[in-house]
Amino acid sequence: MRILIIEDEATLSKTISDGLKEVGYQSDIAESLDDGRYFIDIRNYDLILLDWMLPDGNGITLIPEIKAKSPKTAIIMLSARDDKESEIEALRTGADDYIKKPFDFEILVVRIEAKLRFGGSNIIEVENLIINPEEEKILYDNIEIELKGKPFEVLTHLAMHRDQIVSKEQLLDAIWEEPELVTPNVIEVAINQIRQKMDKPLNITTIETVRRRGYRFCFPKKV
Repeated sequence: MRILIIEDEATLSKTISDGLKEVGYQSDIAESLDDGRYFIDIRNYDLILLDWMLPDGNGITLIPEIKAKSPKTAIIMLSARDDKESEIEALRTGADDYIKKPFDFEILVVRIEAKLRFGGSNIIEVENLIINPEEEKILYDNIEIELKGKPFEVLTHLAMHRDQIVSKEQLLDAIWEEPELVTPNVIEVAINQIRQKMDKPLNITTIETVRRRGYRFCFPKKV
């Protein structure tokens, strides 16, 4: 599960990020609306923690953009505003929950768990192919395919952006926590694993290489 923290208080965002890592969540930190838009554009998030007051505007204005791009992504609003009107405004704008600052971290984790448990599913279904990111499971004609780790994440990311060409750099930035420490050939290795463990045995094509540009999810392959 990956969470985006959009919060300009550096100490608070780091505390949240470190705490989330301890309980098994991956997270990224954005300190402004623009930074948040950057991360939302390159990555898929299960949940976003969104501060109300940011250096370049109100976080609440970002909610419609998030929901338009990824309706199933849960949003928890974090705010020092403790008035009823602000909470109502956030929820009516599309936030899934509203937590007032200061808050107890354990309570935050419980609220996150609740939203992820009862929120919308991120399961991808394309004809007879089902990709379940939450359980790291792939089914084709009800047969489970053994594809785990980074190859699974690469396939999932491409499937979530199946109308787009995704470059190696975008894949690295979206999937690897420290993309600067790995070389682009890890993408080729992951793609090869997908083709060897999934495409060839099933006689299908899920990913096509677009020369000099990147990769595109193409299942079912159009003739």
